[in-house]
Amino acid sequence: MALTWPSPKDPNEVKDYGLDWSALLDDDTISTSAWSVDDAGLTIGTTSNTTTATTVWVSSGSAGVTYSLLNRIVTAGGRTYDQTVKLKVRTK
Repeated sequence: MALTWPSPKDPNEVKDYGLDWSALLDDDTISTSAWSVDDAGLTIGTTSNTTTATTVWVSSGSAGVTYSLLNRIVTAGGRTYDQTVKLKVRTK
């Protein structure tokens, strides 16, 4: 099921958004994290992760569009998890 970030993004903003994976990981940790977006109108910038959370910086986007971002993590234990998050873009 897709999550939705509660705060919409203005097309001119550059903002960071994060996911906390700790509830799913138990004793495992995040080794790698990759972000992708379903539409080229939104730009993914810097990405990072800790052992339990991931962060993505996004810019651009078209007002009135809701984008789906996919975060795929691989854990130290060899598991792969995906989470889709919806991000609304609107002029503020």
